[in-house]
Amino acid sequence: MTEKKTEKTRTQLLEGKCNDPFSLLGPHFIKGYLEFRVFLPGAKQVSILEKATHKEILPLKQTHHEGFFEGKIKQDIYFPYLVKINWENSEQIIEDPYRFGKILTEYDTWLLNSGKDIYSYEKLGAHKTTIDGISGVSFIVWAPNAQRVSVIGDFNAWDGRRHPMRLRPESGFWEIFMPDLVQGQLYKYEILTQANEILFKSDPYSFFNQLRPETASIIHNPPPVKRRQPEQNQANQLNQPISIYEVHLGSWKLNAKTNKWLTYRELAEQLIPYVKEMGFTHIEILPIQEHPFDGSWGYQPVNIYAPTCRFGPPEDLIYFIETAHRNNINIILDWVSGHFPKDPYGLEFFDGTNLYEYPDPKEGYHPDWNTLIYNYNSPFICNFLSSNALYWIERFGFDGLRVDAVASMIYRDYSRKDGEWIANKFGGNINLEAVDFLRYTNNLLHKHTPEIAMIAEESTNFYGVTLPPEQDGLGFNYKWNMGWMHDTLDYMQQDPIYRKFNHNKMTFGILYAWSENFILPLSHDEVVHGKKSLVEKMSGLGDEKFANLRAYYAFMWAYPGKKLLFMGCEFAQYNEWNHNTQLDWHLLDNPTHNLHKGVQSLIKDLNHLYKNTPPLYEYDHNIKSFEWIITDDSDNSVFAFIRKDQNDNFILIISHFTPTICENYRVGVPHHGVYEIILNTDHAMYYGKNTFDKRKIISEPIKSHNFEWSLSISLPPFCTFYIKLKNIF
Repeated sequence: MTEKKTEKTRTQLLEGKCNDPFSLLGPHFIKGYLEFRVFLPGAKQVSILEKATHKEILPLKQTHHEGFFEGKIKQDIYFPYLVKINWENSEQIIEDPYRFGKILTEYDTWLLNSGKDIYSYEKLGAHKTTIDGISGVSFIVWAPNAQRVSVIGDFNAWDGRRHPMRLRPESGFWEIFMPDLVQGQLYKYEILTQANEILFKSDPYSFFNQLRPETASIIHNPPPVKRRQPEQNQANQLNQPISIYEVHLGSWKLNAKTNKWLTYRELAEQLIPYVKEMGFTHIEILPIQEHPFDGSWGYQPVNIYAPTCRFGPPEDLIYFIETAHRNNINIILDWVSGHFPKDPYGLEFFDGTNLYEYPDPKEGYHPDWNTLIYNYNSPFICNFLSSNALYWIERFGFDGLRVDAVASMIYRDYSRKDGEWIANKFGGNINLEAVDFLRYTNNLLHKHTPEIAMIAEESTNFYGVTLPPEQDGLGFNYKWNMGWMHDTLDYMQQDPIYRKFNHNKMTFGILYAWSENFILPLSHDEVVHGKKSLVEKMSGLGDEKFANLRAYYAFMWAYPGKKLLFMGCEFAQYNEWNHNTQLDWHLLDNPTHNLHKGVQSLIKDLNHLYKNTPPLYEYDHNIKSFEWIITDDSDNSVFAFIRKDQNDNFILIISHFTPTICENYRVGVPHHGVYEIILNTDHAMYYGKNTFDKRKIISEPIKSHNFEWSLSISLPPFCTFYIKLKNIF
């Protein structure tokens, strides 16, 4: 380096604008001398020690009052050394971070920039590693438009002058290896923008973060790859029973002694046994990527690689998942890849430019949530997200992802008026790059973990959400059936007098039931923001509300599609969900005529019956699994249908949604024989009226509903029956 360039770099360091500190600092051979230079603001004395003996070799001269020290010895061979620093009140001996070479290879930077490194998290972020026999932490961050990036933390008094990073100008990555740092230390990046503004940013690839309101990242290596078990994979398949319990970990139950959140380990010991007893096959947890605002429920994450520390360290989350797997329960993670919040320590304006978000607010701003939208035009950003999806599956052992707000990703005019959005290159409203991102991510995950469940919360009729990309689909395994949910809940809220005018709301869904692989969702979104709880949505008063809900649940569990129920709905909690407190478990304490206990018992029985009755699930994806028997009795609000398995075993389902008894109601059946009622939502065990307590019915040779044989049965008010052919004559 020429003297003129040396002075320029020195000036840049002093001004905090140096993007190549390694060209000046550290050891350098110059004209037969080995020169040492350090920049340590606040240091009083600095010297070079021989590493093997800790013998002082060279005291460095302070050449600038801001903290430049330098010196040279006649030497043409490098030797291992340490730096001894005398501060105002202490002494420190360190490895010199500026003696180490580049961390990323040129191939690494090409892979990362082109969006082709599916394991980008193995390089970017903070990683405990060993270089030249020295243990420490490598820091790598992408900030291509910054003037200078420094790593700051409790190890350097949060002083951005102390450890500026090396810019890889061909790619925009900044890197430094910091010897002797250990797991658990705090850090951030100090970024000087082109506008000379200093930003303090948490690491986008942080694997652990502080709890709000603190915002620092924590040095914590990602967990090792988890080996998947065959039973985990099988449980996600179309021909298997899938009943999902949707949970917000922070408000399912609180610690009885402290009234604080349960930890991941406490949840493993309490939530998992409860879910197993209730018969659910899966747990879907609302987003647990680190987020600053509790009221977002996790849907506004800042650190998408960091499981929230609210409930413990990452290792304890893995314990929770492994406990679930030991109990044959799969875990699905709610995953947010459509937007991120505007918290200043996060991704917004990361290097002084719109790096992670689209630059134009018509593309990059989400008006509904006051958040920012990822720039799917950027290969790096898409890889940042798709790598993250793979990270949660491979490193934590999740069995699938439920992708939030897919419609907001794929429509450019989502929640926007004319003039507020930008058309795609063909003049349309589809975000083509977001569609490509979803297809790529689903392909990537299915290639590496073929049997995981990728689930879309997609609220429109976008074509082919669950078709493979090669058939112009998005590549998801399942899609939430929002249309079915809205129609049927609207029907159940109608006064029974008016239900006959809304009869089609319960039947219309069958017209498109096999257009996608559907999940029937009664999710958290339906029990918040003044929508009322599920039981309070039901028509009627008192016992009638519970009878309606029981009949509706049984109708849902028999209807084609996998099942999802939000926590608290399984025992008909009166109140809307409140994320600030636990569920109203006290409702189950009443020992007599406990309608909540009755609903809970029904859900338990429905789940276990569902899992052990192939006609209810085995052929879900095939129209042959379903046959309407009664669709037109709107006056009595009666629906009847048959569910079949691949061997033509069948279950007859009858639902009745008026407050009157339908005496001697006739229903056609395909075979002559003895039929058994295997589920009756009006049964006394569910605190129903027990209006019709017969279990066995013999068919009669009376034609009905295009069958030669039929049953005569009295239908209680607001009731659903499951009926099985016991013996054939």
